[in-house]
Amino acid sequence: MSYEVNDFQTDVLDASAEEPVLVDFWAPWCGPCRQLSPVLESLADAADDWTLAKVNVDDNQSAAQQYGVRGIPAVKLFVNGEVEAEFTGVKPEHQIQSWLDEHLPSEEKSRLEEAEAALDAGNHEEAEHLLWPVLEDNPDHDEAQVLMARALAFKAPDRARVLADEAEVSDPTLRQIRESVRTIAHLRERSKDPSSLPENGVKDTYVAGLDALADQDLETAVEHFIDVVRTNRGYDDDGARKACIALFTLLGKDHPITQEYRRTFDMALY
Repeated sequence: MSYEVNDFQTDVLDASAEEPVLVDFWAPWCGPCRQLSPVLESLADAADDWTLAKVNVDDNQSAAQQYGVRGIPAVKLFVNGEVEAEFTGVKPEHQIQSWLDEHLPSEEKSRLEEAEAALDAGNHEEAEHLLWPVLEDNPDHDEAQVLMARALAFKAPDRARVLADEAEVSDPTLRQIRESVRTIAHLRERSKDPSSLPENGVKDTYVAGLDALADQDLETAVEHFIDVVRTNRGYDDDGARKACIALFTLLGKDHPITQEYRRTFDMALY
């Protein structure tokens, strides 16, 4: 089967709108290219979700220049006319397959991206609907567990904490979300027994914040917690400060509550 490109616009850019196109920039005089070529062709022959396009840089200098090809072999994955990922040089077949698995579009990746966007927009129920099929197929999917925990953090904090605790994540953002879920669950536990809280002039305000959190009145909760931060930041092991950070993290930076109260909170710290 010939994978040679006749027209870059048609064979790569236009075609990548239908399915991903893996482009191999090569030249006949390039020894490493001759090593890599049969590996890519073998993978392409077995694939049903992407195609291979081979671009001879001697015959397609403009395309090579446009996409910054400085050394060959250069491999670039095009999706919807844009470079999604790339690497240069020779790699063994198993490494290339792992690279493809990481970067090729999939329904699972789309669901995760859409769920994260829904969460950032405050649509937690929509995020749940997007994430359940992912977790049904793979209950141990760490990223999906953390995102689902974020979706459930306010209405089902105990379930959210279980999901967060089960997830093993190294990404800093996911780790922050996981810690925020744990904070909300802890605060909900505190709200069940206010008598265990230290007696202090800010206790009533703090309890009001906990009650608002339990009622999912998040704006009122933030207002009360900020008042506590202003007056006695260290109360209940810095609970009000931790609550605000957790709320802002789980709601997302573009949520109206975060937009309105984040600066006020930051000023209350000093």
